[in-house]
Amino acid sequence: MAEVLIVWESSTQADGSALRPSASRTRTTQRTDSTHVLAAVRDLTRLELVTEAVRAALEEVAGVSPHLLDGLVDEGWGLRYGRPVHLGKNPTKPVTRILATGNDAVRLLEHLHRFGADRMSGPRIQALRQIMVQNYHRDAAGHLRWRTAEKEGGAGLPPSSRAIVSPYDTSARYPRHGHIISWKGFAAHLTETCASDGPNVITDVATTAATTHDSQVLPGVHTRLARRGLLPAEHLVDAGYTSLPHLEQAAREHQVTVSGPLKSNPTRQHRRNEGFARDDFHIDYDKQQVTCPQGQVSAGWHGPYPTSSPTAAPLIVARLTKSQCRPCPTRTQCTSTADDARTVGFPPRELRDLELRVRAEQQTPEWKTRYAVRSGVESTVNEFAHGHGMRRCRYRGQGKVHVQHVLTAIAVNIERLSGLPPAEEAPTPRRPTAFQNYLDQREIPRLKSWRTLGT
Repeated sequence: MAEVLIVWESSTQADGSALRPSASRTRTTQRTDSTHVLAAVRDLTRLELVTEAVRAALEEVAGVSPHLLDGLVDEGWGLRYGRPVHLGKNPTKPVTRILATGNDAVRLLEHLHRFGADRMSGPRIQALRQIMVQNYHRDAAGHLRWRTAEKEGGAGLPPSSRAIVSPYDTSARYPRHGHIISWKGFAAHLTETCASDGPNVITDVATTAATTHDSQVLPGVHTRLARRGLLPAEHLVDAGYTSLPHLEQAAREHQVTVSGPLKSNPTRQHRRNEGFARDDFHIDYDKQQVTCPQGQVSAGWHGPYPTSSPTAAPLIVARLTKSQCRPCPTRTQCTSTADDARTVGFPPRELRDLELRVRAEQQTPEWKTRYAVRSGVESTVNEFAHGHGMRRCRYRGQGKVHVQHVLTAIAVNIERLSGLPPAEEAPTPRRPTAFQNYLDQREIPRLKSWRTLGT
C-alpha cells in the first residue's frame, strides 16, 4: 500500500474516453514540502508521561490477566490510576509525585516479574520499561532519581530522536531544539507534479518522525520515484531540503536537478557581513593551498573530514600559521583573538564547484521565476491538513500513520481528477477501559472520568 499512489494522465483522444494510467511519462517538474502531524495521543508533561505509562501497563494487564493485579492494587492505586492523568505543568507536590510514581512503576514491574508475567508482556509493559529508563536513574546509593537536562554522572535526558513521548505510540517524537513549531508526532512530506497543462498529482508521500530533518528525506523520495518511473527533471524544494551532498547525489544517480536555496555560508565573518569570509580566500585544489586576501599561503591542508551531520558536506581544512597571522594588519578581520591563526574549511572540489554554480544561478531572474512555482505546494499542504484532517493522526504507530497519509493522497488525486468533495466522519463515544472495569468489578473506588458519561 505504501508504494501505491494513483498517477494518471489525461487521455488526448477526441472521443473523451476515461482517464488511463500513464505507461510512459515525460520528466517535467515536481515540488515537495512538509507539514507537522500531531500523533493520536495527548500532550503530556514528563510526570504525566510516567504516570500514564503506569496506568497503560495496568490497563494492559487488566485486559489480559486481571488476576495478576490481585495483591498489588488497592484503593490508593485506584485513585491514582483509575482515570487518565491530568496534572498540568504545575502539579502540587511534584517531587513527591515523581518519586511515588517511579516507585509504583518499579513495584508493578517487579510484581509482574515475580509472577512470570513479564515474559509475555505486551507493548504497554515494554513502553513502561523504556520510559522508566529514560526518566529515572539509580544513584550511587541505589536510590531512584529523576533525570534532568544536566548530565550529572551520565544521567541526562535521552536525545529527542529517541525520547518516548507517549506509552500509546512509542514512535512519536518531540523536536526540542531548532524548530519554530514544536509538536509531538510526525512529519508528512508531500511531492506533487506542477505542470501547467494538467492537474497536479501527488506522486509520493513520506512519513517521518518529527525529529527527522527535511534534508534527510530527499534521497528516499528520489529512490521511490525512480522505482515507480516518476522521476522529475527538476525538483523544487525549500531551503530545509537542500544540501550539497544530496544535490550532487540526485544529479549523479537520478539525473534530477534539485532547485532550492542553499544554506548560507556558516563562517562568522559571513554571518556578520564583516571581515574576510571563506569566499574571499583563493583555493587551489591542485597545489592543495589556500591564499588569503593579504597573499599569505596556507601551511597545512588536511582532509576531507566527514562531518557529524549526514546532510553536511565533508570538509577540507587549510591552516595558516600564527607567524603569518600575528603581524597581519587585517588580522582582526580574520580571527577573533590575538593568538588565533586563520583556519579555512571548505568542501571537496566537485561539491565546491557545484556550490558556486548553484549560488550564481539562483541570482538570475530566470531561476527566480522558475522557482516561484514551488510555493504552490503549500496550498496542497493546506488541502491535506484542513480538507482531509491530516494534521491529526487517526491511528497510532508510524506505519499506520503512513498508510493514512498514502490513502489521503490517493483521495486527493481522485478528487482532483474527478471533482469529488471530501467526506466527513463523526467521532465515536469513549467506552470504559479494562482497568476501570477491573476496579469496578472489585468495588475499588476510583475517580470518575470527565470525558466519558457514567464512567
